Amino acid sequence: MDQTQRGILGQPLPVPTTQPKKKRTSMMSFFSKVSWTLRFQKQESLKNVFSILAERALDPNAKKRHMAMRGLGTMACETPDKVRKYKKIVLDLLVHGLYDPVSAEVIHESMKTLTIILGKIQGKSLGSFFVDITLQTRTLLDDENDNLRYSAFVLFGQLAAYAGRKWKTFFTSQVKQTQDSLLIHLQDRNPQVAKACKTTFRACSPYLKERKENSFQTEEDQRNPKLCRQLSHYHPELLQFLYANKIL
Repeated sequence: MDQTQRGILGQPLPVPTTQPKKKRTSMMSFFSKVSWTLRFQKQESLKNVFSILAERALDPNAKKRHMAMRGLGTMACETPDKVRKYKKIVLDLLVHGLYDPVSAEVIHESMKTLTIILGKIQGKSLGSFFVDITLQTRTLLDDENDNLRYSAFVLFGQLAAYAGRKWKTFFTSQVKQTQDSLLIHLQDRNPQVAKACKTTFRACSPYLKERKENSFQTEEDQRNPKLCRQLSHYHPELLQFLYANKIL
């Protein structure tokens, strides 16, 4: 993740708090216990914490699922070695949260935690999780919820860095299908979402590069006219970046 995305990730959008004070206090107490256990307790206690989080991640209660996603994020920050050890299980739980059919809070927390974990493991050995994460994240780029759009752009930009050779063809097709969303949200009503989109646009720009299969085409013919026109009008500095790197 580049410095710009680190800065963006470090300044999340405020999430409205509608829970009663007693419940909020209970949740804060739970996360404090998780954090304390991760830092100071023995190996057996860490296993117990992980077991509790895994159980709550699949709980019918949306609030408990949300708490579990956040707890996994705490584990990723404070004991990244444990995340690597249980990587497949953690990713499976987070992808399950990413596809949550009911709670936007669970989805949002899953994306934030996935962004942290992908950074910790440098996107290595994601396997088919890469496809699952990419497909769902792409659908959230146009979500009405500002927080979901913001986190989706940050996560999608990070996925661009970890596609590698194995997923290059797949991710290229996803970026091309996302091009309109990238252009639209450069002017997003929320400034932080627009900023995240701009950073992600740069990260995805290599995947927008057209193959020059027909050598007789002129340079102007090979360029994407819609993309050039919109960037020229709204973001000339991005267009200059794409030209300078021979992406357009």
